[in-house]
Amino acid sequence: MSRIRVGPEGVPGPADHLWKHTCFEMFIQPSGSHGYYEFNFSPTKQWAVYRFNSYRQGMAPMDMANPPEISIRKASDSLELLVTLSLPVSAGIDAAQRPRLALTAVVEEDSGRLCYWSARHPQGKPDFHHSDGFVFEL
Repeated sequence: MSRIRVGPEGVPGPADHLWKHTCFEMFIQPSGSHGYYEFNFSPTKQWAVYRFNSYRQGMAPMDMANPPEISIRKASDSLELLVTLSLPVSAGIDAAQRPRLALTAVVEEDSGRLCYWSARHPQGKPDFHHSDGFVFEL
């Protein structure tokens, strides 16, 4: 942890470009849809939600009627981020239809270098938006 940059906790709320620093991301794709949602959660307690019509197309920010609750636990050798959120009804995400998920992390080293972590990356460079990374089901 001494080599990882984590911004100081701030006022919780929406913010853009969280992926430029240490943050955790969740992508959800409703069953049978080409569209998906990107959720960004920062250890600073900032967050963002975006809707995409298809792979990296039609990006639009989404408002959350009930903002996510983010809690952080830091130790000398770990960082835990717990997020509790209600998915917006307008998102059309129904757990009974088994939406696909991708869980990812961007880690900023003390040098400023970004490392990209995911359960699965597509062939080639990391791409969290690629459908090959959606390996979990809700």
